[in-house]
Amino acid sequence: MNKSKQQPLPFTAQVERLSHEGRGIAVVAGKTTFIDNALPGETVQAMYTKRHARFDEAQLIELIQPSADRVEPPCAHTEICGGCSLQHMQPKAQIAFKQKVLEEQLRHFSQIPGGLQPKRGYLPPLLGPTLGYRRKARLAVKWVEKKSALLIGFREKQGRYVAELTQCEVLDVRVGHLIAPLKELLTSLQARTQIPQIEVAIGDEQVALVFRNLIALSEADQQKLIVFAQQRGFIFYLQPAGPESVHLLWPNNSAVSLSYAMPAWNIDLQFRPVDFIQVNAEMNQRVVALAVELLALQPEDRVLDLFCGLGNFTLPMAKIAQHVVGVEGDAALIEQAKLNAELNHLAHVDFHVADLFKSPEGLAWSLPKKIGEGFNKVLLDPPRLGAAEVMNWLPQLKAERIVYVSCNPATLARDLGVLCAQGYQLETAGVMDMFPHTTHVESIALLIKK
Repeated sequence: MNKSKQQPLPFTAQVERLSHEGRGIAVVAGKTTFIDNALPGETVQAMYTKRHARFDEAQLIELIQPSADRVEPPCAHTEICGGCSLQHMQPKAQIAFKQKVLEEQLRHFSQIPGGLQPKRGYLPPLLGPTLGYRRKARLAVKWVEKKSALLIGFREKQGRYVAELTQCEVLDVRVGHLIAPLKELLTSLQARTQIPQIEVAIGDEQVALVFRNLIALSEADQQKLIVFAQQRGFIFYLQPAGPESVHLLWPNNSAVSLSYAMPAWNIDLQFRPVDFIQVNAEMNQRVVALAVELLALQPEDRVLDLFCGLGNFTLPMAKIAQHVVGVEGDAALIEQAKLNAELNHLAHVDFHVADLFKSPEGLAWSLPKKIGEGFNKVLLDPPRLGAAEVMNWLPQLKAERIVYVSCNPATLARDLGVLCAQGYQLETAGVMDMFPHTTHVESIALLIKK
C-alpha cells in the first residue's frame, strides 16, 4: 500500500496543559501536539488530524487516565459543535484556567519589565449561571441538498460546516430548546435554501428572531413564520440586506420593543434586535455593579465612558455621579443610548458619536472643558482589538481612577502596560465568567493615578 494513503495510527500522550483556545497540549516525539477535548494531567490515546512543520493537531479517541476535572458534558453535541469547547471540564477548573490566562498575559505581554502584578492582588472570580445564559447569538442555517435536511447551529469545531443540533444548552431555553421545531419550520418554507442565518435577541420579557432572507419571502412563507411567532409569543423580523434593512414581520405593532432591567439602579434599557448587548444577562448585572464599585463613584464625580454602546454602564453611573459622558463609534447605538437616558429621566448624561481609534482633540464630547480637566474617572469597555489609539491620549485626562473591562486579556495587558508606563498603578484585576464552557476570557482591571 502507498504509505501516503495509509491511515495514521493512534498514539498515546501525556497532556501537560491547555492552550488558550482550550486544546490539550502534549509533547509527542519532541513535537508540540494540540489534542481536542483533552485536559491537563490526562493520559490519552489520540489520532492525528493535521501535521505541520512546527506542531501537530490531533483528536482524542480514548481516555486512558482521565483528569479529576473532567465531567460529563451537559450537551449532547459538545464534541462537534464549535459554540463551546470546555464542557468536558468542570466549571471551577474552567474559571481557574481563565484566571491563569489573565495572569500570564499580564506577566508576559504588558511591555513592562517584570510584567504587571496587581498591587492589591487579584479579585475573586465573578461567577454566574453556566447553562441557559446566552441571550444573544447568531445561528447558522444550511439546507443540505444531498441529505434533504436543514441544519441550524453554530459552526463545527475546526471547520466551516454547520453543526447539526437538536438543542443548545447554553442558549436561553426559550430558544435553545426550540432548535428542532425551528428546523421543521424552516424546512417547510419555499425559501429554505435562501435563509442562511437566524439572529437571536432576548430581553427580559420578549424573544426576537431575525431571519436573514436572501430573497423576498412569499406570502405563504411569511404566513408560516407568523403562525409560529404567534403560537410562542415571539417577535419575528426579516433582514433582506444589511442591519439597516431589518424590519418587523410580527407582531404588526411598531411599538414592540426588547428591553432588560437593571433593578439595582431602577433602570430599564431598550434595545433593537441587532444592537450589541452583553450576552450573559445575569453576569452583566454583576459586572456593572463591580465596575461601579471599583470606580468608587461619588456624587461630585465626572465620568467618561468610552465604547459606551447603548448606555449599559453609562446610565447606572449617571444615577450616582454628577455627570457622565458616553462615547461610541456606532451612531445607531448612540441614538439608542440617548433614548434610554430619556426613558429613564436622566438629564445629567451626554452621548457622543466619535471614532475612538482617532485623536479626540476638538471633538464635542471633550467639552465643556479641555482634555485633562473634564473627567476625574474613566470606564472603558473596548472590543477585542482593545484600545491602542485611546492609550495615546487617555493619560492626558489625569483621571484618578480608570476601570478597564476587557474581552481579550492580550490587548488588555498591552493597553495596561501603556497606562502603567505613564503614571498609573494597576491596583487589582480579575476574571468574570461571562461565557461559561468557552475559552473566552472576560476580565476587569482597576488603575489608580500615582
